[in-house]
Amino acid sequence: MENKNDDFYIGYLENTDRKTKATLKNFVIIGLLILIVIAITFAFTQNNFKNSTFELTTNTKIMGVYHEMPYPMLKVKTAENTFKNILLIGFGKYSANPFLKTIRNQVPNLSGSMLSIEGNLIYYNGKTLLQITDDEKITLVEKTNPQRLPETKTLVNDMELKGEIIDPKCYFGVMKPGKGKIHRSCAVLCISGGIPPVLATTDKNNISEYYLITDIKGKPIHKNILPHVGKPSILKGTVVQLEDWYQLRIDTKNIKDLNLPSKIY
Repeated sequence: MENKNDDFYIGYLENTDRKTKATLKNFVIIGLLILIVIAITFAFTQNNFKNSTFELTTNTKIMGVYHEMPYPMLKVKTAENTFKNILLIGFGKYSANPFLKTIRNQVPNLSGSMLSIEGNLIYYNGKTLLQITDDEKITLVEKTNPQRLPETKTLVNDMELKGEIIDPKCYFGVMKPGKGKIHRSCAVLCISGGIPPVLATTDKNNISEYYLITDIKGKPIHKNILPHVGKPSILKGTVVQLEDWYQLRIDTKNIKDLNLPSKIY
C-alpha cells in the first residue's frame, strides 16, 4: 500500500505548504468578488434621494400674514405683488396648533395678523413648510387686518383626482425617499397628530400636483382619512385655489380604493 503525505496546516509554524496557500488565496479572491458584486447590486437597487430639503440644524425667521384656511399657514411676500403661502407644522408628529396656543391666547382673532416665526424650513417641488419648535419664537408684528388674507377661488365642482394621500412633512423633505410600510405607518401617525393630509397626484407627463384635503365644508380633516393614507385612490370633491396651493374638499365616504401597490410608500 502506497503511503501519501497529506498537507496539514499548523498555525504556529512559519512555513505553509503551496496547496494551502493556493486554497487560501482563492478563497480570499472569491470572497472579495462576491462582496463587490453584493455592494454594487445593493447600490443600484436603492431608491434615489429626492431633491428635497429639510433644514433641521438651521433656524430661519420669516414674517408674513397668518391665516387658517383651514390649516395654519403664513403668507409671505417674496417679490412685488408675489406671495408664497408656507404651511406651518409642529415638531415631531404634531401640527403647529400646540405651538400657536400662547399667541392665540394673546390675540384671539389671529387670522390676518402679521407674525414673525422662527423655525426649520422644508421645501420640495415648489412647496414650502416651516417646522415650529418653540412657541417663544412666534411674535406678533401687526394686529389683525382681514384685507391681508389670501383670496380663495372655487375652480371645479365634482372633480375626480387620482393619487395617494401623504403627510407633507415627511414627503416634502424629512424622509428621503421614505418608502415602505414603516413610512406609511409614520404618515398615518403624522396625520393623526394634526399634520394636514395632502393628495399627491401625477399626470401622464409625471408632473406632480398637491391638494390640501379638507372636509366638504372646508374644515380640517384627520381621523376619517387615516385608512386611506398611502393607498392609490380616486378622490372626488370641490377644488378650491388658495393662491399657490389647491384645496380638495371631499366626503371621505366617497374615496375609492384602487387596490394597487403604492408608488410612494
